Amino acid sequence: MEEDPFLRQYDSSELKIVSEFLTKWQSFLSKDLCKNCVHVLSNRIRSLDSEHDLESEGFCNNVDDNYEEKSTKDLENDDDCDNHSLVSWKESDITYAEAASSSVLSSRPVVVETASPRMSWADMTQEDELEDEEDEEEPSRKASDASFMKTPEKPKLSREQRENLRLMNVKRRKDFICLERVKGKLVNVLDGLELHTGVFSAVEQKRIVDQVYLLQEKGRKGELRERTFTAPQKWMRGKGRVTIQFGCCYNYAPDRAGNPPGILQRAEVDPLPHLFKVIIRRLIKWHVLPPTCVPDSCIVNIYDEGDCIPPHIDNHDFLRPFCTISFLSECNILFGSNLRVEGPGEFSGSFSIPLPVGSVLVLNGNGADIAKHCVPAVPTKRISITFRKMDESKRPVWFVPEPDLQGIEPLPLELNHSGSATRSSGLNNYNSTYRRGHGRRGGGSNSYDSRGYYNPVRNSEHNDSTEWSSSQRRGKPRPSGTNG
Repeated sequence: MEEDPFLRQYDSSELKIVSEFLTKWQSFLSKDLCKNCVHVLSNRIRSLDSEHDLESEGFCNNVDDNYEEKSTKDLENDDDCDNHSLVSWKESDITYAEAASSSVLSSRPVVVETASPRMSWADMTQEDELEDEEDEEEPSRKASDASFMKTPEKPKLSREQRENLRLMNVKRRKDFICLERVKGKLVNVLDGLELHTGVFSAVEQKRIVDQVYLLQEKGRKGELRERTFTAPQKWMRGKGRVTIQFGCCYNYAPDRAGNPPGILQRAEVDPLPHLFKVIIRRLIKWHVLPPTCVPDSCIVNIYDEGDCIPPHIDNHDFLRPFCTISFLSECNILFGSNLRVEGPGEFSGSFSIPLPVGSVLVLNGNGADIAKHCVPAVPTKRISITFRKMDESKRPVWFVPEPDLQGIEPLPLELNHSGSATRSSGLNNYNSTYRRGHGRRGGGSNSYDSRGYYNPVRNSEHNDSTEWSSSQRRGKPRPSGTNG
């Protein structure tokens, strides 16, 4: 396989990680395949890793013993590969797959790791260190892996080693460019935007989403403070997303008491939940937000299909930078100095950025203060959490700084010129998915669809005055921002 031109694009360590991941899933991938196909698949996977390339022959010999006993008519002819569709799985096949997996492992020599400690991509997706951040013991997740093929045991990594390895694999993009004329000058209105991926594993994302749903249920039952939970009636398309605020209550629009948009200093909300403070520490330690701007408030947005956030610039009751994390499904966010409202939940603008599930979008500089942003009507369920630091003069009268959010220092990390870790290569081929031009329902169709993924971000930002004011309907957002 070394001569394959496709594989020449990757170094041996990358191929080893791919081989390791596919080997773990091999019993699943080989279900209902004929004997020869299983042989080919096995050899191809193993050829990716030169250390195990010689094991493939032994694998096929072990599989053959039980394979002929299958009574399914499709398996009578090994050469008729077309009959062995992956959509024809049966419960009886699971036993075969597990047996084959077991026999494979019996012929595999013990692997001794001599290189420096390493984590595969598959391992990183299963990491869950949010809830027990200070606990040095490794969380036990072995029970959930019982149905999968076992792999040779790897050296145990300490918490510090695991965290450093994951930190080095965070992808960071900071070179967004959209030139627009502002007050007669050509300006990059996206300067200051950053997109970080790989900060939260799939397991950690699930933990966060489960916590959000628990908080939503508490809000419905009246177990949260009065202004923490809001679930307005969906009286029109794009209106009615659920919000949960911690640390302060932000007033999106002038209220009946005459309060302008901004932080309501006498309105009481719940303090930041413990898990959210752990997230904040991760953001600072992993160089997503600076230690000079540690968030002390957040807003959770829970979107149903069709919910949106109209064009706005975030209110300056909150300092820059701030960030928003996306969960459950991907969506697009539009940026531009002149975003237009085309209809309920439909907007057009200069630049569209896809927000992958689990990604963290940081807004600062021109990207926060010159360019407006909006989230068109989302195509499916979505959750976002926006973390911000309040201006000290705007904090609620009852506010007390969180002791465990003081003195957080970033972990040591060598950054290249673009601000990415030296071992990080930036977001993979994301340039092709950033678009200029008009955007409706997310700024245009993406080259991929992540509706089925367990993913991330709602862009929580502040709305210009009322979210659907008459001036916005005419495409002329008011100058003061609101929070989305």
